[in-house]
Amino acid sequence: MLLYQAALPLSTRTLTFTARLISAHRRTIGSRWRVLDPGRQALLTLAYLHQGHTYEQLAPGFGISRATAARRVNEVIDLLSAQAPKLRAGLRRAKRSGRGFVILDGTLIHTYRLAADRPYYQVKHRSHGMNLQAIADPDGNLIWISGAIRGSIHDTAAARIWQIPRLLREHGLFALGDKGYQGLDHDLVVTPYKGKGKPEYQKAHNRLHARLRGPGERVFAELKKWRILRKLRCDPHRATQIARAIATLNYQERQSG
Repeated sequence: MLLYQAALPLSTRTLTFTARLISAHRRTIGSRWRVLDPGRQALLTLAYLHQGHTYEQLAPGFGISRATAARRVNEVIDLLSAQAPKLRAGLRRAKRSGRGFVILDGTLIHTYRLAADRPYYQVKHRSHGMNLQAIADPDGNLIWISGAIRGSIHDTAAARIWQIPRLLREHGLFALGDKGYQGLDHDLVVTPYKGKGKPEYQKAHNRLHARLRGPGERVFAELKKWRILRKLRCDPHRATQIARAIATLNYQERQSG
């Protein structure tokens, strides 16, 4: 077996933050010694999430078994997931900013085909996966990311599951959504007009809508720089913890920038 060194395009702030979480967790559970120190365990997890390597690929480079790599990575993912931004807190911050609106978007996280795959198949993408919803502020900063639900669920239904219209109303905000959210709530989720040969006022509406939504649409593109989200090899029900862990790390990266 050949081993080689590689670089991660991440800041030391992100590594330090993750290592401190691990250290605090070890003190809490009274763990005295492990093969990997907090820094190495943090690096292992960041490599797994950002590069999308398998446990079999990562374990030899860290001098551990595949089973140990899986346990240590999943432990850190759960710690990071618990730090992810909460929806109500994010909407309160958005309201205090004075902008009056947020950007709502959804995406499909692709998974390998499952034996009982029908609920996970999305016709639009012709792929199996898990549906994620995200809310960003007008500057493109991630406010909140949802848990993962079956890919066959439409964005409109997913938004209702997470009670997004009710919470927008509660916080005095409205959202800009793409055409997939038409019919959700016309007063709370503003979408572009469909169809060809639209009158000029509808075209002007769509141009303004696209300009305001642009920064928010980049949120998922930024999140999918973490290659683990391009196609999950693990249990799809781990998608929630993985997505929220990445939301936490993405915040740290933005802070370091």
